[in-house]
Amino acid sequence: LIRGVNWLGDAIMTLPAFDYVILGAGPAGMAAALTAREHGVKVLVLDEQSQPGGQIYRNIETLKTTRPQEFQKLGQEYQSASQLVENFRQCGVEHWFERSIWQISKDLSIYHVNPEGEHDSSVPSLVQAKHLLIAVGAMERPMPLPGWTLPGVMACTAADVLYKTSGLVPEGKVVLAGSGPLMLLIACRMLDAGVRISAILDTGNKTSTLESLPLLPKALRTPSYLFKGASMIWKLRKAGIKMVSGVQTVEALGTQKLEQVRFRKGSMTETLGAGLLLLHHGVVPNVQITRLLGCEHQWYEQQRYWEPKVDEWGNTSVKGVSIAGDCGRVAGSKVAELSGHLAAFDMLYQMKVITQKDRDQKSKHLFEQRNSHLAVRPFLDKLFQPSKNWLVPQDDSTLVCRCEEVTVRQIRDAVKKGALSPDRVKSLIRCGMGPCQGRVCGLNVTEIIADESGLPPETLGYFKIRPPLRPITLGLLAQLH
Repeated sequence: LIRGVNWLGDAIMTLPAFDYVILGAGPAGMAAALTAREHGVKVLVLDEQSQPGGQIYRNIETLKTTRPQEFQKLGQEYQSASQLVENFRQCGVEHWFERSIWQISKDLSIYHVNPEGEHDSSVPSLVQAKHLLIAVGAMERPMPLPGWTLPGVMACTAADVLYKTSGLVPEGKVVLAGSGPLMLLIACRMLDAGVRISAILDTGNKTSTLESLPLLPKALRTPSYLFKGASMIWKLRKAGIKMVSGVQTVEALGTQKLEQVRFRKGSMTETLGAGLLLLHHGVVPNVQITRLLGCEHQWYEQQRYWEPKVDEWGNTSVKGVSIAGDCGRVAGSKVAELSGHLAAFDMLYQMKVITQKDRDQKSKHLFEQRNSHLAVRPFLDKLFQPSKNWLVPQDDSTLVCRCEEVTVRQIRDAVKKGALSPDRVKSLIRCGMGPCQGRVCGLNVTEIIADESGLPPETLGYFKIRPPLRPITLGLLAQLH
């Protein structure tokens, strides 16, 4: 027993410890690492991908060296980010890539594994953080509709990932359906890559354009965003792509795979032949880790999602835990990068590496830049506000939870039986119990409960998140230290 206690004590003493652990190597995580390393702090960055860049700058290093023509096609913003990645590589930060977080304890002990389930004895599977920065970005909001589980139907961002990672582009007729600036951006990229786009079906709220106009004067403080959006629309129209606005319903049709897309606008119904349907309904913060840690969250009505409650530096309600980037409020890559610097400066102040006066002086210009970029967000968030028709699928036979194959009707029946929270629905019909742990269906479940019960979604809450955050086999668990 004494030998066992001594061994346990030695194991705890030798646990790898870092002043600052950053989850995510996107623009926010890289910026925070740069600022922290400039002041000599011991930093570790963990990321699921094989190289830095996050989702927005995915595979940027490989693209630049091996596929320079495609690198140029991805635009000025993507190209300029290569300098940020280069600075990150050279700053001396310790980074472990291809690591998937599956548990974080209250004392900020972080458990991680290879996302492919491969054991690597050279990388410690448990590290200790004094301060934790969550910079895991956003995720695409799901868009459940009839037939969305057919082969040939996928998310817009998934197609973008395949292009950045492997240079894969779809063949045949492609239809895009949804709403949001990211859908327009991906459509333009596909157009540049020679993809044949048959139609773009805009499912945006009809009234959003008029309702967003009072917010336009403030948005004009950063005209580059508006110019970029207008340029993308002009480019797509100039290419002769069919663009239909005010689409009310979309169905994916086929037996073994997608064959047609049927949509309705007003009294008009039309069917298009298609080999690929790409869906996009905006992006929302990835809150799985902040939920796991018990951080307070609030409902953002404009975009209908949950976001962590934070102060101006990104500090959450849990001591030692802060966030940066789109895992808070979605605001784009530039704001994410600036928020990473700001979060790191406050961490340095908390660790007494710099004084409060130094922190404020070094951060003043960062706040000014961030506020400038944020000026356009109220306008964009209102312009692309999600429509209820797409938050709550109108066809009750539509699958909502793909993992457990739960339909809208089953969720409504559970509410009628008294299940007035996502967790109660989960306990009755297993919705949210699958491998994704509710990441995909969570927001839609809340919206359906709200629609059926008449209660506001902010009172209903979200799934309680428990470890493991990602599926992990017993075999792999047994191999970990």
